[in-house]
Order: sequence, then structure tokens, then C-alpha cells
Amino acid sequence: MNPRRKKRLTIVTSLVIGLGVVAGLVLYALSQNIDLFYKPSEIYNGKEDTGLKAINGQRLRIGGLVVPGSVHRDSESLHVSFKLTDMRMPISFSEADPTVTVTYDGILPDLFREGQGIVANGVLVDGSIIKASEVLAKHDENYMPKELADDMGKKHEKPKY
Repeated sequence: MNPRRKKRLTIVTSLVIGLGVVAGLVLYALSQNIDLFYKPSEIYNGKEDTGLKAINGQRLRIGGLVVPGSVHRDSESLHVSFKLTDMRMPISFSEADPTVTVTYDGILPDLFREGQGIVANGVLVDGSIIKASEVLAKHDENYMPKELADDMGKKHEKPKY
């Protein structure tokens, strides 16, 4: 093999190996953040399919229902804490359900209320406490704008919980 081909082969091989290493590192970094969503029961028991548990300091997204009577607001600041439990149909709450406490400093969404489904982005601080950086309230899946309901001839009613 002449020196020119040998040099080209070395360069191409180096590029392919370099790109492979970079792709591997990117995929490894992304694998840490691919499955961010947890339910309150998964914080305690781990993911249903893999058994992986969230660890303290991990950024995650948690979704569930706000437990009635668990919302505590600080009268002098925007600090609020509340408990979340898994979503189940029909909606019911039990003392035996695994709950996670979410703390948040900020203005809550207008749709936030007890018994409402929410999603919070934050960091797991201590086993079952999440310091949220963002709280999103989920609207009812059966929602229909008044105009569309009127066009369909349905009575537009607020959902009952």
C-alpha cells in the first residue's frame, strides 16, 4: 500500500472511531434524561418495567393528583407545599396510597386545585420531597369549548369530581 493511501485510510479510520465515540457519549448522556416522568408510587418502588429508582439530586418530572387537604401556603411568601398521589379512575384517595410532597416557590397555575391532576418539574431532595421549579395543571380531557358544545347541541357543564 502506498503512503498516500495509508495516510487516507488512517484519517478515515480515525474520523469513524472519533464519531463513534462522540455518538456513544451523547447517547449515554441522553440515557440519563430520557425517562424523566415518574408517578408517586414509582418514587418509592421504582419504575414498573426496569425497577430503577430516582435518586436524591436527580431532575425529574412527576405527575399525579393533589391530595385534598394537603395544600399549605405560606402567608408571607409564595411558598406552597402539597402532596401528590397516583392518578386512578375513579378518582379516590386513601391513607395507604404512596404520596410525595412537592414544595414550590412561585405563582401556581389558575387551574391548580385539590383533587386536580398536575405535573411538576423539579429535583428530588429527600426520598419523597420534590423541590419543584415548575408546576403545570392538567385540564380535564373531556373539556370542550362552549362554542363547539353549542354547535353540537350539548349543554356545556363544568365537570363534577
